[in-house]
Formats: sequence, structure tokens, C-alpha cells
Amino acid sequence: MLLEAEFWVAVAFVIFMAIAWKAGAFSAMTKGLDGRAKRVRNELDEAKRLREEAAAVLADYKRRRAEAEKEAEAIITGAREEAQRAAEEGHRKLDDFLARRTKAAETKIAQAEAQAEAQVRAAAAEAAVKVSETILRERLQGEAAQGLIRASLGEVRTRLRA
Repeated sequence: MLLEAEFWVAVAFVIFMAIAWKAGAFSAMTKGLDGRAKRVRNELDEAKRLREEAAAVLADYKRRRAEAEKEAEAIITGAREEAQRAAEEGHRKLDDFLARRTKAAETKIAQAEAQAEAQVRAAAAEAAVKVSETILRERLQGEAAQGLIRASLGEVRTRLRA
């Protein structure tokens, strides 16, 4: 057993471990491993905090986007309503304008008809007076006849013009 290589490797390992333990290598290794574990734990905590922060920022952006979409929809709806009101008001004003123009045209037509009727009556009265005057002159002679003709012609004119 003393001549076997495995035995001397085991003895050398035990001696090495005893020297390392006396020199404080184990405490340095544990401190190093503990420090590394602490750094890893801190990095994991930081990563978790950053992930939560990123999730909060993402949720905030989603909320803002939803609000912006709602606001845009409200603006579009308002613009459509305003355009509809403007179109309705334009149609109403156009209808009012057309009604006023139609009434003005009808009034002018009625005035023109009345004027034409008055002119026709006046022309008819003049023609009737001239015809009557001609007939009366042919049939009546003398100064008395002339007075009678003038009086009756004035009366005919007055009645025809009325």
C-alpha cells in the first residue's frame, strides 16, 4: 500500500489541504464565492427592477397610446359633426336664398303683369275714346255736339282707366 501512487497522491492532497487551510485559502475562497454570489444576486435584483420598470413604462405608453387614439377619434367625430352642421347650414342658407329669389321673381312678374294690364287698359281706353270720338263727330254736328262729345269722352276715359 505504501508503494502505490494513489496512496501518495492522497497523502499529498491531504497535506496540501492542511497547508491551504492554515494559510486561510478556504476563507478567501468562501469570501470570493460569497462576494460573487452577492454580485450575481444584486445583478439579478437590478435586472428584475429594470424589467418591472420597463413593464411599467410599456404599460404607460400603452395607456397613453389608447388615450391618444380616443382623443383622435373624438377629434374626428367632432370634425365630422362640424362638417355635417356646416353642410346643413349651407343647404338651409341656399334654400332661404332660393326662396327669396323666387319670391322676388314672382313679385316682379306680378308687377310686370299688372303694368302690362294697365298699359293694355290704357291703350284700349285710348282706342275706344278715339273710335267714339270719330263716330260721334260723324253723327253729331255743331257747338252743342262738341261739348257733349268732350264730356262723354272724359267720362269714358275716367271709367276705362279705373
